[in-house]
This record gives sequence, C-alpha cells and structure tokens, in this order.
Amino acid sequence: MKLPENKSETHLYGITDFLLELDALKHIERRSFITGGKRRENSAEHSWHLAMASWALADYLKLELNMETLLKLALVHDLGEIDAGDTFLYAKDRSAAHHAERSCLQRLDDHPGNTIHGLTDLWEEQELGSSREAMLLKAVDRLLPFLLNINNDGKPWKEHSVTKSQVSGAHAFIAETFPEIHLWIMHNIERAVAKGWLLPD
Repeated sequence: MKLPENKSETHLYGITDFLLELDALKHIERRSFITGGKRRENSAEHSWHLAMASWALADYLKLELNMETLLKLALVHDLGEIDAGDTFLYAKDRSAAHHAERSCLQRLDDHPGNTIHGLTDLWEEQELGSSREAMLLKAVDRLLPFLLNINNDGKPWKEHSVTKSQVSGAHAFIAETFPEIHLWIMHNIERAVAKGWLLPD
C-alpha cells in the first residue's frame, strides 16, 4: 500500500498504527470474571473500570486531587501488560512482571506514532508514586477485582485455593490511606470465608 505524500496524512498513519498497538490490551485476559461469571475480563476493560471507579470514589470521598492526572494514571496503568501479560495478584513472584511492563512502556513511548507526552513517566507515577492520585489508584485497583470476586462467589479464589490471609495481606495497605474502603473489604473477607469462597487460615 502506497503511503500518502501529504506529511500530515503520513503522520496520521503513524498515530493510527500506535492506536492499534494500544488495542492489543483487549487481548490480555485477567483472572477476574465479569459480573455474571460468563467470561474473564480483559485488561482494557479493567482500565476503563479503574478510571470510572477512581473518579466515582474521589468524588464520594471528597478528595482534593487532580482529576485529569487520576484518569490518565488509570488509563496507562495496565499498558505494560500488552507485552508482559497479566500477573496474578497471589503469584509467588511478581518481580519479573514489573521489569517486563516497564520495557513495554518504553517501547510504546518510543513508537513513532505516539503523541502522548510523558507516557512512561505517567506509568512510573502510578507504579511507584506517592501522590494522592497514585494512592487512590492503588487502592481502587485492589478493590475492583475483590468486588468482582465477591460478585462471582469467589470463583478465582476457589480456582487457585486463595486464603483469607493472602487477601487480607494484599489489601492491608489501604487501611492507612483509605480506612473506609479497607473496612468494607475486611467485612467482605469475613463474609467470603463464611461462604466458603476463601480458605480460612
């Protein structure tokens, strides 16, 4: 196919190629099931849900933060999984995934069609940052799969024999930053154990 001679049209071909690179996130399957349990969600769906949930909880908690930054962090949050795939929260070793995801972000940042300034910096902020926006994002990122697991009678937990202490430990950090969210999670952990969705310790 012959590319157009017009410079702006040629650049648009680069941008659209970059957009197709981003589309690959739809192919990354996560462990959580969508409501109703008919299929697993993909990482692109999770990123959208994360953005909406972060927005909703920021308003509910009346947090003073930069909403544009919060939504951008949510949207870039899982981009590294395009190359690295999804890593199960309760996997024994998650360190390799971090490096693979960072490499993916650098690849996307260097893509000739990328027009998003500071793509890697945004990813680093959501991954390692301590801003109010990053802290909320980390909490909501743990809340959403937990919510889906509760909705689906603990299906992924039962598949992988996940225990109460594993889930409690993975969500413990939320107690300091967002105690109301943490209290809700702890209440539902107890319910999940009582229902047989989580293994007791």
